[in-house]
Amino acid sequence: MKVGTKLAAAFSALAVMVLIVSGLSLKSLGDADDAFSRYVTGINAQASMAQSMLDAVNRRAVAARNLVLVVEPAELLVEKTLVMKADSDVIERLGAIKKMIAADTQAPASARQIIAELERIESLYGPVARDIVQLALAGKHEQSIVKMNRECRPLLAQLIAKVNEFASYATERADDLKAEANDRYEAQRLVLIVACVLALTLACAAGIVITRSITRALGAEPAELGLAAQRVADGDLSPLDQGHRAPQGSVLSSLAVMQASLAEIVSKVRGASDSIAMGSTEIATGSTDLSQRTEVQASALQQTAATMDELSATVKHNAENARQANQLAQGAATVAVEGGDVVGQVVSTMRAINDSSKRIADIIGVIDSIAFQTNILALNAAVEAARAGDQGRGFAVVASEVRNLAQRSAQAAREIKTLITDSVTQVEAGTTLVDKAGSTMQDVVMSIKRVTDIMGEISAASSEQSSGVAQVGQAVAQMDQATQQNASLVEESAQAAHSLQQQARELVQAVSIFKLHPSML
Repeated sequence: MKVGTKLAAAFSALAVMVLIVSGLSLKSLGDADDAFSRYVTGINAQASMAQSMLDAVNRRAVAARNLVLVVEPAELLVEKTLVMKADSDVIERLGAIKKMIAADTQAPASARQIIAELERIESLYGPVARDIVQLALAGKHEQSIVKMNRECRPLLAQLIAKVNEFASYATERADDLKAEANDRYEAQRLVLIVACVLALTLACAAGIVITRSITRALGAEPAELGLAAQRVADGDLSPLDQGHRAPQGSVLSSLAVMQASLAEIVSKVRGASDSIAMGSTEIATGSTDLSQRTEVQASALQQTAATMDELSATVKHNAENARQANQLAQGAATVAVEGGDVVGQVVSTMRAINDSSKRIADIIGVIDSIAFQTNILALNAAVEAARAGDQGRGFAVVASEVRNLAQRSAQAAREIKTLITDSVTQVEAGTTLVDKAGSTMQDVVMSIKRVTDIMGEISAASSEQSSGVAQVGQAVAQMDQATQQNASLVEESAQAAHSLQQQARELVQAVSIFKLHPSML
């Protein structure tokens, strides 16, 4: 059975005993209170009321006597008032006593008979007393005295005797109640004494049994257990001397087992704390080195980010230049195309000039042929003029002039032909050159188109390169940010490692207070 159960059972038994004793005490108090209430509100009240009634009877008798003796009207009125007041008090007291007897279930028949006699005598005495009052008020003193002596006195004596008899009954009844209360008190006191002795005996027995049970469960005195626990609290985990002698399952035995287990655990914790201390030191050193390398890397990444920003600006500038060069190349291509068109027109014009020169040469040939024929005709005319003699002299002169003109025309035609031939040759050479220029211009236009295409590709590539460099810059910036965050984390890790190292040292220091057996070290 558990200690708590034993203590609960013992205290429950003691509580039951206390409840029993308390119940008996309460019952005794209740009985005493009932007896006292009956005494105060019953017999004592009845005796008091009987005495009050007797006093009222005496006052009424005295007032009636005085009323018979006095003759002054004022005195008669006073005595009449006293008689009426005393008569009312007698009737009231008698009614109260009657109610008390009716309410008292333990009242004997003799008491009820006394009350009945009182009512009977009062019913006879009352009218006589009132008649005496009326006779006295009427001035018939002699008749009232006679009536008082003959009728009133005997009834008054009987009434007083019955009231005294009831008072004696009440007094005796009160004495009986006192004796009964004393007897009941003695009996209840004896019961309470027996109950208290029994409860004390059971409490002592339960205390002895529970003490032995608890002592066996503890295995030693509480002070020894306190010293053993204090040893463990002070860190002394050496084996307990009394542990092997303690009953199996006792607190001391369990404390010895706990001490052995705790010693083993502390030994393992001490070894683990040493390992943790070494590991935390290495982690702290590594974290410090890593923090330094991360800071260097972060600085390098910052420089790289700055360089990438400059490179991005340069690439953007190159892309802008390539875009402008592309626009210029496109303009040059347009101009080259227009120049090619102009050169083509020049080639066409040169070809037309060449054709015209050839036609002029042909015309000059015709002129030369005409001049030659004219010269022959002039020569023939001169021959004929010579044959004609003087008649043909004028014709000869004309023929001579015509011949001169024909010769000069032929000479001019030859010179013009020579010039035209040279011009045609030059025009042909120019046409050839213009053809070559047109072909070259076409090659230039094609080259410019290729250059324009290449510049477009360069511009597009520059744009892509600018975008790529911007992305690389963003990536480097992100790497820089991540590296800075890593540096912060590494710094926090280093701080945590130093904190862990400090905690490991504190753990080693905390564990070092435990004293272990040399065999466990």
